[in-house]
Amino acid sequence: MKTIRLDKFLADMGKGSRSQVKQALKQGMVTVNGAAAQSPEQKIDPQTDQILYDKKPVTYQRFAYYMLNKPAGVISATEDRKERTVLDLLGSDKPSGLFPAGRLDKDTEGLLLLTNDGALAHRLLHPKKHVDKTYYAKLEGSITAEMIEAFANGLSIGDEAPTLPARLTVLTNGPVSTVEITIHEGRYHQIKRMAEAVGTKVLYLKRLSMGPLRLDPTLGPGQYRALTEEEKAQLLC
Repeated sequence: MKTIRLDKFLADMGKGSRSQVKQALKQGMVTVNGAAAQSPEQKIDPQTDQILYDKKPVTYQRFAYYMLNKPAGVISATEDRKERTVLDLLGSDKPSGLFPAGRLDKDTEGLLLLTNDGALAHRLLHPKKHVDKTYYAKLEGSITAEMIEAFANGLSIGDEAPTLPARLTVLTNGPVSTVEITIHEGRYHQIKRMAEAVGTKVLYLKRLSMGPLRLDPTLGPGQYRALTEEEKAQLLC
């Protein structure tokens, strides 16, 4: 691997912004192969040089993968002048180039994958891949067998083509019903529009899974963690 600047490497590995990394270097918090780092411009080979940051090794990773439990009120974007974004939840201690793989509406909660792996994101989001996405939802009113069948057959929601068949599973039925909905696309406001097409309304929506990746139930709204090696293997296979 070609050599890169030390400050860029540390920033890419989530140790702060370039300016924060430079401050850490001034404070003597960084060593290269056992010696104090010389300068932010110092060239290093991430695969062969041993880099310690605050006495802890920094291991080179080409791509980063994070699971986020997105809270309501946060937008699925990398930056915005007015709104709080999902990347704001990670603060400055994150690898560079992260972006949300797909999006959730501002008022929708749940699983969101943050990565800098463009090829994986393309594979998960490409319409022809038909990656399953399962949501927990609260819907207005009772759910009928006709609604379930309509979801299973595909619905006209105002686009050029009907939706692909989807699965609507009733958990509880009543004035406010709870359901799980599995779709294979990612159209704009898709579940909300599908619900309206059968005469109901989404009151609450949370994504539970995307392909093989399932939301960690221990993550509270706004919390995140790196994917495990097993989760990465399932996504990348």
